[in-house]
Amino acid sequence: MLTPIQAAAMIAARLPRAMVEEQPLSACTGRTLQQSILAERDAPPFDRVAMDGIALAAAAVADGQRQFRVAGTQGAGALPQRLAGHGDCIEVMTGASLPEGCDAVVPVERILIRDGIAVLESGVEVSAWQNVHRRGTDARSGDRLLGPGAVLRGPEIAIAASAGLTRLQVDRRPRIAVISTGDELIAPGEPIQGHQLRRSNPQGLAAALTLAGFAPLTDRHLPDRRDELLGVLGELLAQHEVLVLSGGVSAGRYDYVPGVLSELGVECVFHKVAQRPGGPMWFGVNASGRAVFALPGNPVSVLVCLGRYVIPALQAATGSTLMPPRQVALATAFEVRPRLAYFLPVTLEYDPTGRALASPRPTRGSGDFVSLGGTDGFVELPPGPAVHPAGLGVAFYQW
Repeated sequence: MLTPIQAAAMIAARLPRAMVEEQPLSACTGRTLQQSILAERDAPPFDRVAMDGIALAAAAVADGQRQFRVAGTQGAGALPQRLAGHGDCIEVMTGASLPEGCDAVVPVERILIRDGIAVLESGVEVSAWQNVHRRGTDARSGDRLLGPGAVLRGPEIAIAASAGLTRLQVDRRPRIAVISTGDELIAPGEPIQGHQLRRSNPQGLAAALTLAGFAPLTDRHLPDRRDELLGVLGELLAQHEVLVLSGGVSAGRYDYVPGVLSELGVECVFHKVAQRPGGPMWFGVNASGRAVFALPGNPVSVLVCLGRYVIPALQAATGSTLMPPRQVALATAFEVRPRLAYFLPVTLEYDPTGRALASPRPTRGSGDFVSLGGTDGFVELPPGPAVHPAGLGVAFYQW
């Protein structure tokens, strides 16, 4: 069987890159940039006052002058005034354009203004360009500020706005259908009998996908009937770029999903990974590039496979520059049998040095999703040793 690393690599090799679309800036949060953003003009576009105070000529102070007539007030957004002579100063506000003839700002805390005269505090030193943000020191007109692959968060959206852009080329998010299967599953709010289970996988999948920026989603439930699976999955494949199924992928009599997908022309890229939980995971792609992630039905398996494979693959397909999984240290030793890759739910704490420690919160099986409440995510324990020692560095995936 494949290792998790091999399975992730096969998904990345076969999952098509996202299409590109243009969206208004307000709709681009969380998307991946597909263009370069160039500086509209120098940044800052003028010599900008960095502190409230008075603007003056530094040479006047160097010549021994300590008192200056306040010749005017320069606020942010106003046209720059001109200094009449070295005996004058202009009161300025943070963000204002530096008045012409001035090359320094003395903070308001270091001066006393009385009867229109500004007196420098004893011991104040003034040098040219102090408390002035010089024009073009952040960027020059035409400089590339952002490039393709940048994820558009608050700073990136602000940069795009500062460049005067109102629309951006970004990845088009795939249309995703989340499908649960199983005769035993009953929707929340519906009457339920003792031998039945609540349908919870789609809600968990949808929540995690939405947090990752992949919404809205189509939500469907299908019974364990081959003919219905064949018809509905065929329709959903035609309408969506990605299907995420839960259930029906093992070797039971009613596990029809792999056979139905094959009949629908979806090529099986792999079926089964050497891991616990989630070993029966199935992944395939059809001739049109539509991808299917068919996950085991047990809730812990579903959420682990989603976090380890599905979401990272969807993010990579957008062209975003991904950081590798965060490395944390096991807080206590943990024993695993059999010796497969093991996905272990954990809570994170920090030692006095700030190192992240992962405390194991094992479940009672892949159906015990109740134990996941309050955990922060899971770590991937490599195959091989039966006992993983405290302090071992492991990859962490947040829910």
